[in-house]
Amino acid sequence: MTELMPRDAFRTALENAIKGNSANKSPFSVAWATGRLSRDHLARWAENHYHYVGPFADYLGYVYGRMPEKYEEAKDFLLLNMYEEELAGDRHTDLLIRFAEACGTTRERVKDPDNMNATTRALQSWCYCVAMREDPIVAVAGLVVGLESQVPSIYRRQTPTLREKYGFTDEEVEFFDLHIVSDEIHGERGYQIVLEHADTVELQQKCLKICEIGAQMRLLYTTALWNDY
Repeated sequence: MTELMPRDAFRTALENAIKGNSANKSPFSVAWATGRLSRDHLARWAENHYHYVGPFADYLGYVYGRMPEKYEEAKDFLLLNMYEEELAGDRHTDLLIRFAEACGTTRERVKDPDNMNATTRALQSWCYCVAMREDPIVAVAGLVVGLESQVPSIYRRQTPTLREKYGFTDEEVEFFDLHIVSDEIHGERGYQIVLEHADTVELQQKCLKICEIGAQMRLLYTTALWNDY
C-alpha cells in the first residue's frame, strides 16, 4: 500500500482485520452462547478475565501519558475511559467479581494471579507491551479498536443465555449489560481517534496490523479457556 486510504476505506479495513479473528468463533464462546457450559466453566472464565480486563485502566494510563498534547480529544477519551473503569459508579472489576461469586468461586480466587492460565498471562503482557511501546495512536487501535470494540457483539450473544439458561439475576449479570453499552461507545470513539490521527500510510498499516493481532490474541485467549477447562 503506497497511498493513504480515505476514511471510509480505512474504517472498513479496520473492521475486516478484526472480523476474521472474532472471539465469537472460539469454541468456548459458542458453547457459552448455546448454554453448554457449566457454572464451574464460567467461574474459570471470570478468574481469567479479571486478569485481562482488571488492568485495563493501567494500559490506558500508559497510553494517556504518551499521547501528544495536541490530541486533546484523544487524551480526554482515555481519561474518561479510565474514570469509568475505576470510579464512575461501581468499579467494573467489582461487578465481574460479583458475577464470579454467583458462579461459585471467591473474590480471593479471582484476584489470585496463580489462577489465570498461561494464555491469559500472555494477553495481559501483550496489552502492557502495546500500551508502553507502540505509537499512542497504534496503541489505541490495538487496545480499543482491536479488543474493546469486540465486546458488545460477544456479550450480546452470551448475556441472554446467562439469564434464560443459567438463571442469573439482573444484578449478577450487570457486568455484561454495562459493557454492551459502554464498550460500544468506547469502541466507536477509538475508531474515530484512529481514523483522524493515523494520517500516514505507515501509521494506517501499523493500525491495521495491530488490530488483526489484537483480535488474534483475544481469540487465542478464549480458545485456551476451552482447551484448559
